[in-house]
Amino acid sequence: MSHPSRPDSARADRIVPGVWRLRLPLPWAATPHGNAYAVSAGDGVVLFDTGYGGSEGIDQLELGLKLAGFRLDDVKMIACTHAHADHYGCAATIVERVGCPLWIHPAWGHVRTSATDPEGALEARLDAARLNGVPEPIVEQMAEMRRSMESGFDGAIGPDVELVDGVEVETDLGTWRTHEAPGHAPSHVVFHLPERQILLSGDQIVGRVFLYFDQGHTPDPVGEFLTSLDAVDSLGSRLCLSGHGRPFRDIPRKTEANREQVGRQLDGVRAALADGPRTPFEIISAGAGTDSPEPQVVGYGLEMTLAYLTHLERLGEALKLDDAPATWGLTN
Repeated sequence: MSHPSRPDSARADRIVPGVWRLRLPLPWAATPHGNAYAVSAGDGVVLFDTGYGGSEGIDQLELGLKLAGFRLDDVKMIACTHAHADHYGCAATIVERVGCPLWIHPAWGHVRTSATDPEGALEARLDAARLNGVPEPIVEQMAEMRRSMESGFDGAIGPDVELVDGVEVETDLGTWRTHEAPGHAPSHVVFHLPERQILLSGDQIVGRVFLYFDQGHTPDPVGEFLTSLDAVDSLGSRLCLSGHGRPFRDIPRKTEANREQVGRQLDGVRAALADGPRTPFEIISAGAGTDSPEPQVVGYGLEMTLAYLTHLERLGEALKLDDAPATWGLTN
């Protein structure tokens, strides 16, 4: 497969003594960079997240580590916030080359098909798009776009240690405690360093509010995400090392901004359905805040809209009225 050119090269920034943010390029216009973090641990580092896999992924990661003063062989373990390609994509290559253990949540398998059978995963995604009202010309564009890109996964690899609530990651800075935080992905966790009040948040909260819910693996990812925001607030952290963007403070303001965005988009879906039954495709602009016909945007918007419809169904406010194509309406 070919791969769209990534916008620039990796760089490394020291955040506090012993912690380096590895800013790694991504092939997505809306999200051109992602962060991994190298945290000193004895004679090496713990690598929190790995960056995007594929033909350039490991090279970019190695460059980021080099700029921080390390080599790939210095990675003593990988701890992933979740199993999306931009956070877990290089894991299989690192484990193969270095022999270090992988720590990740046991629900990582939501990406297994994408990592091992990308064509099968694409066909399932296209079938779902058709069933949810996406016109065939746009489905064909989605297929063309997806086939022009690498999956971002170097392979499918499960945990040597399962990251569930309370699992501790030891570093020179102290002990990071794992907290499960599903919603954005079933496998999502955050890491908290209580003695320094640092939160390593993955995509639970990021530098600018950008919501995404990995739909179809759990009953209500939107509800799970909101509960996870409450859990993050309860930790009382003062510095956030997020999966995208620069580190930031004022974490309560950021979590509230996420809640407000969820509320606005839910209200948009409610309003769109108030005029009568609609397919998910017909209300993408309400569920995702955009009506762009670009295939990548349609794919993102469909996931978001379906997640909001599922949440409204759980609240008793909406229900699916038909299956071919899927049509949704309000309950009253």
